[in-house]
Amino acid sequence: MRVIAGTARGKNLQALPGEEITRPTIDRVKEAMFSSVQFLVPGARVLDLFAGSGQLGIEALSRGAKSCLFVDRSPEALAVVTANCKTAGVDRQSDIRHGEALQFLANIRGPFDLVLLDPPFRRGLLAQVLPALQDKLAPDGVILAESEREAQLPERVGVLVCVKQYHYGKIMVSRYEREGQP
Repeated sequence: MRVIAGTARGKNLQALPGEEITRPTIDRVKEAMFSSVQFLVPGARVLDLFAGSGQLGIEALSRGAKSCLFVDRSPEALAVVTANCKTAGVDRQSDIRHGEALQFLANIRGPFDLVLLDPPFRRGLLAQVLPALQDKLAPDGVILAESEREAQLPERVGVLVCVKQYHYGKIMVSRYEREGQP
């Protein structure tokens, strides 16, 4: 697993062994995700919820995001995120926090320009956290949610609308924006 582009391009990142706690995003999916938001990332305030290894937030920081808040419930994963941020040289722009996604969202303000979601698959977590994100998203913000291809995600969640879905083998990435966003 490595950083694809930007200031930390080519840096190798750690991941926890197995897929019980983290499941790294494959390079092809990560590249496609960031290509879809390339003009949003520079200067963005990013939330990497279900951070795992931190690779998505680190990729955003490497590509010029202003800051990234990494959140995960696993202390082991957060130790890997901390090490990876140092390896990539983005630790100064990183805020790494321990917490359950829904409880954490209830206690933070935002707004975030880019929200990256890669929760454990087959647990329905995206449908649970999307409603809590609608008032945390900046007016022109984007949510990119990675899931299993067969996941049944809502087309609309309050003011959020799924504007596009991308399929990569067994993976689906859903893009949510505020309704009426240009």
